[in-house]
Amino acid sequence: MHIVYPAVVSALLFSIGVYGVLARRNTILVLMSVELMLNAVNLNLVAFDVWLGDRLHSGQVLTLFVIVIAAAEVGLGLAIVLALYRNRRTVDIDHLRDLAEPAITSSTPADETTNDGLTYQPHPPTETAENRQGRPKAPDQTKRAETEEGRGDEQPAKRGGTL
Repeated sequence: MHIVYPAVVSALLFSIGVYGVLARRNTILVLMSVELMLNAVNLNLVAFDVWLGDRLHSGQVLTLFVIVIAAAEVGLGLAIVLALYRNRRTVDIDHLRDLAEPAITSSTPADETTNDGLTYQPHPPTETAENRQGRPKAPDQTKRAETEEGRGDEQPAKRGGTL
């Protein structure tokens, strides 16, 4: 077989991969496009190894190394994507470009002011499992309980479970 056919297919695969990296907004699709580019390189390595007739098959050995590196890249990339999804609730690249978590403003109390006069504004607290189960958000919250006489007494909020 002539070397032009695998080279053209490899160039097409690599071009599709580059387009996917540049045009996609989803990080999973970007990782898939990088894998497509690595597979195009592998195709070139094997094709030129066969065409040159190397007795040591160094192109095929190098292809095995590229496959191992690609597998490690996928594992690490997916771990990073999962960590980002847990923290930001999105895998959209446009939303992940902003690396700063807190919002910075210039008009807040002096106790939270940084060295340059700007204030650290953390994100609002997320809803925890304790808050979702109907438990009070603060231990000093009270609720009114109706008694048999029809009047309300203030009692501390009950915590779920017994020891």
